[in-house]
Amino acid sequence: MQLRKATMEDLDTVMDILRDGRNQLAERGIDQWQGDYPNEEHIKEDIQHGWAYLVQSDDDQTVGALAIIDAPDHSYDALDGKWLLDTDKYQVIHRVAIHSKHAGNGYASQLFESVIDYIKNNRKDIKSLRIDTHENNKIMQHLITKNGFTKVGELHGVYRPEEESYVYEMITQPTDEDK
Repeated sequence: MQLRKATMEDLDTVMDILRDGRNQLAERGIDQWQGDYPNEEHIKEDIQHGWAYLVQSDDDQTVGALAIIDAPDHSYDALDGKWLLDTDKYQVIHRVAIHSKHAGNGYASQLFESVIDYIKNNRKDIKSLRIDTHENNKIMQHLITKNGFTKVGELHGVYRPEEESYVYEMITQPTDEDK
């Protein structure tokens, strides 16, 4: 599995993967992404900042997309909870989707493993990873906790007025207390 930074030439591919992800959520009765999020403007901004990635399988097929956003992420300003680590040296995983034609091959787990390994081994300046997902997205909640994240709180109405999201964090570098 490889993660490759997306370019503007990849915009249609990223949008197709995210639309497919939106449809997968709708088919499971999950209200996440059913409004105007994520939209093309979000993805263009991700690409311009170098935050958008395509997920490629070992046989070089594009199977998914995600964004790895640099701090600060103001969607977390209203966190109802407590971070494991009070730091501004974090990154946030957003907009994770594996295209349905590649579902069931373990790509989502491999994606998380790749991101976590990369951050831990190559970004010693990043002290934690953060992520959130819709309260009804049980598959993503399982994937997040299976990969070592701890639930730290909730967001109420950040993405849409009635929407609740669960927020998770993983410490990626030992703190002074751990040494």
